[in-house]
Amino acid sequence: MSGVAFDAHYSVTTIDPPELVRYIRQHHGDVAWERPEEPFLKALVRKGFPQRHRRWCCELYKENGGNGRFVLTGIRAEESYNRSNRRMMEPCIGGGYKGKNKTFLHPIIDWTSDDVWEFIRERDLPYSSLYDEGWDRVGCLFCPMAKPTERAMHAERYPRYVAAFAKAMQKFLDRGTPGGKRWASGEELFDWWHRETPTENKEQRMLFE
Repeated sequence: MSGVAFDAHYSVTTIDPPELVRYIRQHHGDVAWERPEEPFLKALVRKGFPQRHRRWCCELYKENGGNGRFVLTGIRAEESYNRSNRRMMEPCIGGGYKGKNKTFLHPIIDWTSDDVWEFIRERDLPYSSLYDEGWDRVGCLFCPMAKPTERAMHAERYPRYVAAFAKAMQKFLDRGTPGGKRWASGEELFDWWHRETPTENKEQRMLFE
């Protein structure tokens, strides 16, 4: 709408909700799909399950593109305490997992949720059907940053993903991970992991220390 030239990229996490993937295919055929070197669940077997304070998944699957470019995002201050401290323009020069010499632009950083929906509805823009089913945010399934109630909803809705996660966690345990003996199976580990509140669970914080 602004007339500024751009190209859009979708970082394929391999654990996004199927409805979201279908929405991108149907409505955004011009988007470039950036596929990872390996699926998330294969990386989990090697690296362990992600935790709130140890989100290696973001590094590998979401935030490593756009080097040398302007990177436009849709994050908003209203979404979290950390994002409330973000600025509309943020240079990233020092390297690290987010890359080198890129500049982040967050043009709707000060928008409310009402502002977003007003913009969408006034222009009759398409959006993922999950929002009509009560989802507030659409991202990786079982994200450690999500609320326990949201992770429980994911488990009920996507039993095949539950089975896939449990299978990967069993392989993780079979590697003889220190501390892994507290769980009898991958299913038990998954059940513990997706139900616990990370900020209150000292075992999660200590597991890899």
